[in-house]
Amino acid sequence: MSRCKHASPSESGASSGGTGYSVAMIETFLRAPRGRAELAADGVRVVGVLSIIVAFVGWSAVDVAVFALGLLGLVVPRFLGIRPALDAVFGISVLVAAWSALLNLYEAISYWDTVVHFALNGLTAAVLYVLAIRAGIVPDPATSAVRLRSIVILTTVLGLAAGVIWELAEWVGNTYIDDTIFVDYTDTIGDLAAGGLGSLLVGFAGGYLSAESRFIGATPASRAAA
Repeated sequence: MSRCKHASPSESGASSGGTGYSVAMIETFLRAPRGRAELAADGVRVVGVLSIIVAFVGWSAVDVAVFALGLLGLVVPRFLGIRPALDAVFGISVLVAAWSALLNLYEAISYWDTVVHFALNGLTAAVLYVLAIRAGIVPDPATSAVRLRSIVILTTVLGLAAGVIWELAEWVGNTYIDDTIFVDYTDTIGDLAAGGLGSLLVGFAGGYLSAESRFIGATPASRAAA
């Protein structure tokens, strides 16, 4: 497995301060895909756009909003330039979660909600972890000595925080927008537990998550290695 060095905003020639970092993110997002893996990841985003169109034609405004929120999640990895495999799997999990709501799979399959929260929450924690690395908030295990337990704790905390925000969003939706959105104490605790476990487990792949950077802020040598 190749390990890539990512330059912090202060180290990158294109990144001096917050403005430079924002420019690097935009340049990364606009960079043309290279290779089948990156094309596949971008293909998942295309499916996300098509899903919004389908939801707009055949379902409610709430369903369209769910896919619009999902599309926002799909483009974040493109800005971060994360490795294509994580990019694609995260995008697929987002679409599976959205379509599961649209097709009422959570009601049809009793355990499906738990499975989706376990997978999506864990992958969301992985993306948030890479975001923290790109922003220079935490050290990159590809270039620095980082204890595995530190990564595991961080991804668990990030995943639990994301899970809490999602459950709050469901409560707001149920209370103020559409009372058919299911909210239940037992369901909420179960979702948070499943998501927390997924986030904990993904932390053990911390070195893998940060490798193969496509981020413009990385050094030329590391981009070539990726």
